[in-house]
Amino acid sequence: MNIFAQFLPDFMHFNALNGANLVLLMGIILLLGAMGGRLFQKLKIPQVVGYIVIGIIIGQSGFQVLSSLVIVSLDPVSSVALSLIGFLIGGELKLSVLKKYGKQFTGILLFEAIVPFFVVSFVVTTVSFLITKDFSTSLALGLILGAISSATAPAATTDVLRENRTRGPLTTTVLGIVAMDDAVALILYAFASSIASSLLGYTGGTLGKQLLTLAYDVFVSIALGSAIGFLLSKFIRNVMTDEGRILAFSLGSLFLSTGICSFLDLDNILAAMSIGFFMVNFAPAKTRPTFSLVEKFTPPIYVLFFVLVGAKLNVWNVTPYVGIIALLYIICRTVGKSIGSRVGSKLTHAPKTVQKYLPWCLLSQAGVAIGLSIAAGQTYADSLGPTIILIITATTFVVQILGPVCVKHAVNGAGECGLDICEEDIMKTCRVQDVTMQGLSICSPDSPAIVTETTRLHQILDSFSTHQNLNYAVKTADGKFAGMITLDHLKECLLIMEMSDGIMAMDIQEPCKTSVKPDMLVPDVYQLFEATDTEALPVVDDDGNLLGIVEKPVVDHYLHLQVMELHKKLAELDK
Repeated sequence: MNIFAQFLPDFMHFNALNGANLVLLMGIILLLGAMGGRLFQKLKIPQVVGYIVIGIIIGQSGFQVLSSLVIVSLDPVSSVALSLIGFLIGGELKLSVLKKYGKQFTGILLFEAIVPFFVVSFVVTTVSFLITKDFSTSLALGLILGAISSATAPAATTDVLRENRTRGPLTTTVLGIVAMDDAVALILYAFASSIASSLLGYTGGTLGKQLLTLAYDVFVSIALGSAIGFLLSKFIRNVMTDEGRILAFSLGSLFLSTGICSFLDLDNILAAMSIGFFMVNFAPAKTRPTFSLVEKFTPPIYVLFFVLVGAKLNVWNVTPYVGIIALLYIICRTVGKSIGSRVGSKLTHAPKTVQKYLPWCLLSQAGVAIGLSIAAGQTYADSLGPTIILIITATTFVVQILGPVCVKHAVNGAGECGLDICEEDIMKTCRVQDVTMQGLSICSPDSPAIVTETTRLHQILDSFSTHQNLNYAVKTADGKFAGMITLDHLKECLLIMEMSDGIMAMDIQEPCKTSVKPDMLVPDVYQLFEATDTEALPVVDDDGNLLGIVEKPVVDHYLHLQVMELHKKLAELDK
């Protein structure tokens, strides 16, 4: 137990899990994690960093509120979280996108995974040999760390993308790369582990056996995920009007996949990705809401997952040798990922934003990297195993903190933040005063929809023929709201055109008891439209002065234009 643990009373240390402890523990993790995420958001730092920092504070590196036994007992939470992440990533891998970007993805993928393998392997082997004078052990260590360095963690990266509602060529490329580079890491590890086993005198790690294990892991995981995806599409096809049942079927299928993968020693991320891939490409289009429902369920699971990631890290066991190798690993992996992704992007003629910012999005490592380090720890338990686990644990601590920050910098620089939104999303933050028509705010005193009580009918009809508004708000001489003139009123007046010269706005206006304020949110305005059975309401200030008129068709048009602007921006980014 480290020095921080002694400052907490005994009842604050969870050493075993019973029913009461589990409920209390989950509450503590969720509340502290959520508060940490919110605090870091306020500091303009991705919330996932806050989750991890909270985990570090209450975990093995901090006050040890969570013992190692409890952390291990909560591993199923991590498995479920990784399955959810895999499912949502699989949902992004549409065949139309893969056909468009397939060659680009493959080129970038190979370079960004293989270049760090060679860079890390060479540098780590050289430095380790200079320190230990043991070439075989140094080369084995370099090869295994090089293979592990090629993996990229999807969890922290996708969390930042989702948090910032990103969309565009960089986002598409990042999702495609992080979804597939773990497979390359597994292949590289199979070769590296086989060579390392020979160098260290192990007999069980033949290349053939490693490749058979890899083929089993990959192909059986994909087959399992596809089969469960097929069953899920059948299950929810007949309950499309019941969101609760859709969510239950979806989560049940993902949990089933996770459990079977654990039992058969398969890759649960790959299986979950296969479920998502099948659902988005081969299931009926009506089943697509599954992804949005599952996404709404994920936030608390992500909080638990990343807090536990931080809790597992123990930075107090790092020796000078491990520290040097870990530092070199981080530097060489970063350099290798940067060079590889840039070269791959240029050779495949990727958009300039991808060439410039992709290296910033490939720094995080966790899941597969930690899993491979544990596998190496078990295979080489009496030689390199403990050192490899410690190096990957220490470097994960660093890159999981820096990785999300770098991803946010990249998507900000690429201009893709806030582009993955629809009219409903814009509506949630849009206020009455934000709505414009023909470049003019509807709250402007110059709005053509505002007339005085003495405005002649023919003037109103002339305005109606030249402007988009269908309703008029009438104001008194001192600027107060007097009444409304609707399209129905104007239609009636057209029947008495011979009297129009003598008719003024005050003669045809109707009182309106409901009004809106400039800072009222558009969703609230829509509720008033429905409650009053109208499509036009006056906009007044706190003193009752008329500022304008808000019309439902105008607001609809404004929201549609905002979405069209985003689509135009996306098209420009794709060049």
